[in-house]
Amino acid sequence: MGAEGEEMLGGLVLGDHVTSLEDLPGQVAMHAAPAGFTATAIYVTDLQQRLLVPLPGQRDPSGAPLEPERIDDSEAGLAFRSVELVRSGVSGPGERVWAPLLDGTERIGVLGLTVLRLDDVAERRVLRLASLLAVLLVSKRQASDTYACLIRRQPMELSAEVLWSLLPIRAFANERVVVSAALEPAYVVGGDAFDYAVTGDTLHLAVFDAMGHDTSAGLTATIAMGSYRNNRRQDADLFAAAESIDAAIADQFGRTRFATGILAALDTGTGELTWVNRGHHPPMVLRGGRVEATLETLPDPPMGFRLGADAGPSRYRLEPGDRLVFYTDGIVEAKSPLGEVFGLERFVDFIIRHEADGVTAPETLRRLIQAILDHQNGHLQDDATVMLVEWRTQQHQRLAL
Repeated sequence: MGAEGEEMLGGLVLGDHVTSLEDLPGQVAMHAAPAGFTATAIYVTDLQQRLLVPLPGQRDPSGAPLEPERIDDSEAGLAFRSVELVRSGVSGPGERVWAPLLDGTERIGVLGLTVLRLDDVAERRVLRLASLLAVLLVSKRQASDTYACLIRRQPMELSAEVLWSLLPIRAFANERVVVSAALEPAYVVGGDAFDYAVTGDTLHLAVFDAMGHDTSAGLTATIAMGSYRNNRRQDADLFAAAESIDAAIADQFGRTRFATGILAALDTGTGELTWVNRGHHPPMVLRGGRVEATLETLPDPPMGFRLGADAGPSRYRLEPGDRLVFYTDGIVEAKSPLGEVFGLERFVDFIIRHEADGVTAPETLRRLIQAILDHQNGHLQDDATVMLVEWRTQQHQRLAL
């Protein structure tokens, strides 16, 4: 990497322990300059992934404050969408480039900078700087209200504030699975929620849809999430976890509120999926550009009524490369102003077409949510949540690369 590259990355790491989010652009500019990088600019994505928003205090070469960039029609946005380095052409004495900021498969934002000559060595340095910067941003955002306010473009309602604080990040990957999720409306979430976590070879998955669109709906979903996590961390099976959620919601609301949901566990070594369905839309399996299976079972009642469950867990064996699709009714029941339903067929076709075009799963879901919002003229009548899970063995991953 060379002495300049090592000094750049090492200096950022050593100085990071006492660097605030607000000071990060200055630190990056200072340590990047000796490596030949100038006019650095750090942008993060807003909550709905429509805009790239500059970190505070940054200015362009003329001294003007940096402005947000649209993700769908800017060169910075192209780097975010494609998850690749984008060359932006000549900028003064050098060339302007944009690099995606990635934490695993989660897209944090982009880094822009000017380099005198973008050869292979400089490109590697840019990508390594972007990788380190993404890690630094993630390490600081949890304790930063500056970050939380920066990525919001409008006030957030209480139910959404509570749920977003509980939800996992919207993209995760290891060498066996890729998980991507999306949820709208971002600022007035009612009762939709998703969850996932890894324990050894097991990927835990859940999607919930609580009754209503108010704070009580958010509380119902919060109870479902908390009970689910509490039970799985005590090694409870899926049936027992669903029954505990049922009891927790009933105890809180006296059987006047409920949540539907799917609780699932994927053995990432074998591809065996186990799940329980509590009154929810069945998951789907996509394989080879089509719907291979709809995982319909005799669903048990929604959680919150203490009606008891009889069906028990179901099982299905995935094949390498399969994609699981979990969703709530706001996805398929979205209606246009003229009453046209978005529909299951259009939903599935959208995902399959983008997969065939080589679009990443996180970008596919970003575009899907925008399409559903456009279908309803920007105003959803119901929460809309979707989660995609791709399973691949290590051998399949090597063949795909």
